[in-house]
Amino acid sequence: MERHKYPGLFIALEGLDGAGISTQARFLSDQLRAEGYKTLLTKEPTNNIIGGLIRGQLTGDWKTGMAALQLLFAADRAHHLEREVVPALKNKRIVISDRYLFSSVAYGAIELPKEWLLAINGRFIVPDITVILRLSPQEAARRIKGARFQFELFEETEKRRKILANYDWIASHYDRVRMVDAEAPIQLVAKEVLKIVKPYLARVSQSG
Repeated sequence: MERHKYPGLFIALEGLDGAGISTQARFLSDQLRAEGYKTLLTKEPTNNIIGGLIRGQLTGDWKTGMAALQLLFAADRAHHLEREVVPALKNKRIVISDRYLFSSVAYGAIELPKEWLLAINGRFIVPDITVILRLSPQEAARRIKGARFQFELFEETEKRRKILANYDWIASHYDRVRMVDAEAPIQLVAKEVLKIVKPYLARVSQSG
């Protein structure tokens, strides 16, 4: 994995399901747009055909092994970069991704070797900054139960503990990865995320 050489800025938000990743990605995009920056708010898995296969597996509509699932994630990511992320970075936009490759490492490594997961994602660019919204497994379970009738594949408590440990490992092994306490009030989390991102904005220009 290498840092990109495009004029835009690439930001990824990560964390356990229930941590508010989609909410904080949207808040960040809205705030930066209000300040005059051009943003692209995107997500993984994507809405393309491969992303649909992934979501079907996560919700139990069909079943495959973990290795096959992670290869689907990698294929979806390659398409995502080619069709959305890289063109936006070339156009000097701020790309904010609701999950990216560190999700594959954190979630996939509950069953598969980290080395293999890193290898199949090894040709992809890394974000300029990754923000991990850190949430305890217990709070994640409480939030998910309150919001959904059905748990997805990765939402059992013991698996959440392992996923969180993998995110902690990522934060300790990679540069430009920051942790934010996702158990704080939503607006405080948004302020902390923006504070982390602010130093990186100098590389992109405002549109106004």
